[in-house]
Amino acid sequence: MYILKVNKLTKTFSGLTAVANINMELKPGELIGLIGPNGAGKTTVFNLLTGVYVPTAGTMFFTKDGKEIPLHGKKPHIICKDGLARTFQNIRLFKDLTVFDNVRIAMHKNVKYSIISSFFHLPSYFREEKQLYEDTMELLKIFRLDDKKDEYAKNLPYGDQRRLEIARALATEPSLLLLDEPAAGMNPAETRDLVELISWIRDRFNLTILLIEHDMHVVMNICERIYVLDHGMVIANGTPDEIKRNKQVIEAYLGEDIENA
Repeated sequence: MYILKVNKLTKTFSGLTAVANINMELKPGELIGLIGPNGAGKTTVFNLLTGVYVPTAGTMFFTKDGKEIPLHGKKPHIICKDGLARTFQNIRLFKDLTVFDNVRIAMHKNVKYSIISSFFHLPSYFREEKQLYEDTMELLKIFRLDDKKDEYAKNLPYGDQRRLEIARALATEPSLLLLDEPAAGMNPAETRDLVELISWIRDRFNLTILLIEHDMHVVMNICERIYVLDHGMVIANGTPDEIKRNKQVIEAYLGEDIENA
């Protein structure tokens, strides 16, 4: 049983191949790393999975409630509704909105009241808005952001912005979460907290997580399996210990000091 299956995924741009014949399979509940040198195609894979790019060739399937859902050609907002959410390498918050509104907006994909209920403020509108408020505050408390709910996102420290972006992704109630370099720009203390947070939210929210990260201490400490890309192709797939010992991976990316990670 898999939650995500990718077969021979390929993307070319004006004749330049960014990723070629990618095969990948994630089982429910796994925490998987996707690593490789800059320009290896990691973010391109994320953009293909989330509908930002349309594949040149190959197939992508997501499993929800036991049903196989093709991702090819779907718009990002539809893929999000299916249960696949992501964060970005460069933080993309609604910077001029409050912390509270950043999360609340994401939760609105699940509202069921009609435009008429909203316009006339019918009881169904108030019931759901009350529930949205409570759910938003609960998520902010989990990420220790509830005391900053009225601050503008742009005024948060960098580490808090990262946590807010993850909270906003979780507000869409995904079953698969893609994290694109979540530790980028963090200091060592923030990175340690992030490692604990990622493992905790996987268990707390019953998630499968696919993680792009250059910090090998993060990857080796929390990932159960790792895919390695180089020049747009998968050159290795295995456990952290297997990846550490893979000569091709060491030559292409990790270097000889990876044993200390």
